[in-house]
Amino acid sequence: MQLHFSPSMRSITISSNNGFIDLMKIKVAACHISYRTLFHTILILAFLLPFVFILTALVTLEGVNKCSSFDCLGRRLGPKLLGRVDDPAQRLVRDLYNILNEVKTGEIPSALELPDSFDQLVSDMKNNQYDAKTFAFMLRGMMQKFEREIRESKFSELMNKHFAASSVPKGIHCLSLRLTDEYSSNANARKQLPPPELLPTLSDNSYHHFIVSTDNILAASVVVTSTVQSSQKPENIVFHVITDKKTYAGMHSWFALNPVTPAIVEVRGIHQFDWLTRENVPVLEAVENQNGIRNYYHGNHFTGTNLSDTNPYKFASKLQARSPKYISLLNHLRIYIPELFPNLDKVVFLDDDVVVQRDLSPLWEIDMNGKVNGAVETCRGDDQWVMSKHFRNYFNFSHPLVAQHLDPDECAWAYGMNVFDLRAWRTTNIRETYHTWLKENLRSNLTMWKLGTLPPALIAFKGHVHPIGPSWHMLGLGYQNKTDIESVRKAAVIHFNGQSKPWLQIGFDHLRPFWNKYVNYTNDFVRNCHILDS
Repeated sequence: MQLHFSPSMRSITISSNNGFIDLMKIKVAACHISYRTLFHTILILAFLLPFVFILTALVTLEGVNKCSSFDCLGRRLGPKLLGRVDDPAQRLVRDLYNILNEVKTGEIPSALELPDSFDQLVSDMKNNQYDAKTFAFMLRGMMQKFEREIRESKFSELMNKHFAASSVPKGIHCLSLRLTDEYSSNANARKQLPPPELLPTLSDNSYHHFIVSTDNILAASVVVTSTVQSSQKPENIVFHVITDKKTYAGMHSWFALNPVTPAIVEVRGIHQFDWLTRENVPVLEAVENQNGIRNYYHGNHFTGTNLSDTNPYKFASKLQARSPKYISLLNHLRIYIPELFPNLDKVVFLDDDVVVQRDLSPLWEIDMNGKVNGAVETCRGDDQWVMSKHFRNYFNFSHPLVAQHLDPDECAWAYGMNVFDLRAWRTTNIRETYHTWLKENLRSNLTMWKLGTLPPALIAFKGHVHPIGPSWHMLGLGYQNKTDIESVRKAAVIHFNGQSKPWLQIGFDHLRPFWNKYVNYTNDFVRNCHILDS
C-alpha cells in the first residue's frame, strides 16, 4: 500500500503495492488549499488506512486477488463496508437448498448404486468423492427405497395379522377335540341340557332370554359366565347357545360339565333346527358353496391388489371384509331368530367376542316404540374404526341400485349386543329384504358391499332400529390399542370386534384381562390344553 503526493501538491494517490489497483485519488486546487486542510486530510487518511488494509487482506485471502478491476473489488468490499457480510455457512445452506430442489424433480441415475446403510453411504462418499448433487440423489434414492420397504412390511404385517385372526389357536382347537372325546365317553357330558323339568323355561317369556351363536367353546363360556356373574337375578337368565354340527358335542360337554347355576343353558346345533332347510335359506347355501365366493374369502388376498394405489388402513379394511366367518351360516343366523324361536317375544343377541360387565335386565324394560332392533348407533364418535360409521362406509355408492335406494349419510348401527322385539319383527319383511339384497350383491359379483353380514342387515332393518345408549355397548376393543381403560370399565358390554381377539396372541395385552377374568383356568380341560392366563 503506497501513498503518493504529486510534486505540485495538487493530488494525493493511494495505490496497492503492485501498482495495478488505484484505491483512492484526491485532487485539490493549489490556489485554494491550505496546509491546515492538507494536514486534516492526511490525518483522516492515516486513520482509515489500517481498516482498508485489513479489508483488502481479507478479500485477497478469499480469492479476490483474481479481480483485475475496481468494479470487481467493489462488489467484494461493498457488502463488508456496509456491514452485510455473506456468511459462508448461509451460502452453503442456500446452495444445498438449490441442489435439493434440482434433485427433487430430477431423474435418479440408473447406474447409481444405492447403499443399504448410513455407514455404507459414508464409506461410498469417501471412496468415490461424490459431489453434492450425486450425494443428494443417493439420499433421495435411499429414502424412497426405505419407504417402499417399510410400506411392504406394513402390508405383510396386516396380512399375517389377518391369517392369525382367521385361524383357530391350537389351545382352543385342543379344547374342542378333548371335549368332543369326552362327550362320547362320559355320560355326564351327554346329559340333557337343560334337565327335563326345566324345559318349559326355554319358551317362558317371564325369563330373560339370551342367544349366542358360535363355534368357539371358550368364547361362549366367557359370554355366558360374564352375563350370569354380572346379573342381579341370574336365576331369571336362560341362555340359548347355537353352534355348528362339528362343535356341538364339545359345546354340549362344556356346559354339561360346567353348569352356570342358577342360570339355565340350552345348547343346540344348526342341524337340530327343523326350520333351517335349504328351502328356507337358499341364498346362504349359495354363499357357503359357490366357488367364486369361497375363493374371495379364502383365496390369495394379494392377488389383484395394487398396493401402490391403497394405504394400510384401506388394505386392513379389505382384509377384514374377507374374514371367512362372513360366509358362515352361524354368522347369518341372527336374521332367522323369529323363526328359530317362535314362542319368544323378546331376546338379547350377543356376539361371542363380548364380555358382559353389568346387569342387563333393564334392557327388557326399554320401550322400543314398535321398533324391532335396539342397537347402539355408530355415527356419534370421531374414531375412524368404529364410532364414525355411516352408510357410505359400508356400501359402494357408485353402484346404481345402492345410489338409488340408500342415503350415504344415514347413521349405521352395530351388531354385537342387540335387543330384538320378536313380536314386532314377525310383522315385517326383514328376512325377505335381507335375502333380496344378498342375491343382488351375488349377481353384482360382490360389488355392492364387501363387509360380511352387517351391510345387508343395515338395509333390512332400515326404519326398524331403536337407538340405545352407547354405555350399553362399547365397541372396538379388537381394533384400537389406545382404548380408554376407564371407559372400558364403565361399559355394560365390551365388544372385542376386530382382529385382535383376546384369545389370540395378537390381542391387546392391556385389554385381555377384562376377558381373562371370566376364563376358568383351573378347569382340567383348559389346563391340559395349555390355555394359560397371560
